[in-house]
Amino acid sequence: MGENDAAKIHFPPQAFSVSVDMPSQGGSKWFDDDGRFKRTGTVWTASAHVITAVIGSGVLSLAWAVAQLGWIAGPAVMFLFSFVTYYTSTLLCACYRTGDPVNGKRNYTYMDAVRSNLGGGMVKVCGYVQYLNLFGVAISYTIASSISMMAVKRSNCFHKTRGKDPCHMNANPYMIAFGIAEIIFSQIPDFEKLWWLSIVAAIMSFTYSSIGLGLGVAEVAEAEKFRGSLTGISIGPGVTETQKLWRSFQALGDIAFAYSYSIILIEIQDTIKSPPSEAKTMKKASLISVIVTTLFYMLCGCFGYAAFGDASPGNLLTGFGFYNPYWLLDIANVAIVVHLVCLPSLLPTPLCLH
Repeated sequence: MGENDAAKIHFPPQAFSVSVDMPSQGGSKWFDDDGRFKRTGTVWTASAHVITAVIGSGVLSLAWAVAQLGWIAGPAVMFLFSFVTYYTSTLLCACYRTGDPVNGKRNYTYMDAVRSNLGGGMVKVCGYVQYLNLFGVAISYTIASSISMMAVKRSNCFHKTRGKDPCHMNANPYMIAFGIAEIIFSQIPDFEKLWWLSIVAAIMSFTYSSIGLGLGVAEVAEAEKFRGSLTGISIGPGVTETQKLWRSFQALGDIAFAYSYSIILIEIQDTIKSPPSEAKTMKKASLISVIVTTLFYMLCGCFGYAAFGDASPGNLLTGFGFYNPYWLLDIANVAIVVHLVCLPSLLPTPLCLH
């Protein structure tokens, strides 16, 4: 009976609630909200990536660009492009996530961002432009690296012969060597994810930029005057009006190209951890990078122009604007080669992802 009575006893239904604290952005200790391993990038690593991509050997041609534009337009154009670069970068940072800036869908590449925001035929158009740009940059790096390698050998040749031998050389072996090296490095698993390569490349870029800047300052100190003019190279026997015009446009293109990194900004942003939001961190990294690069560009371009005036070479280190100390020039050119070898770890990332 006891059992029957117990069976007849009814307890009022109880309401149970279970709450689990989940991170606002999803994910876990080891994975992000998209299921990928936790990103570890910070504002400093992102800045290093950007500086690596922006401050290339092109900084050494800015003296020539300023020589075409003069003391007024040259620095003004560099400042203008720095502002435009930062402003457009802040706009592009907001395209990393679609919808909500914190929990929205991630866009891993520049083309993903175009697809999410523009769609349609613009994806193919922007993709072709981006890939064409990347291929062109890769070709230019191959040529630039071969020029720097030849410059090392030529400077030593000039030193040994004391300038009596013209030291003519063939660039093909050096371009082939650079290409073979990149093919070998590209076989390394996740080569494009080796973040420390960007740190090394950034150090190399500062090395040869600082050497070029130091040599320019030394040349100005020795001459005890600033060369150049307010309007740049003057029209005369050696320069026609048409040449002046086209050189000015080329100088504008050189400066604009020196600031460009929009094609890889999204890929860099995809390495950043959160919180705070990736866009907020990337904006800080862009600001730091633009300030640093503009400072270097102003110093290298202006002191190079002050040192050589209208005779500024296309490249301060390989154009033999300087001949001595030859060992310092060798260090600078080796730094250029190392920098260019490291750059493919960052630039071809969009190609690797697709």
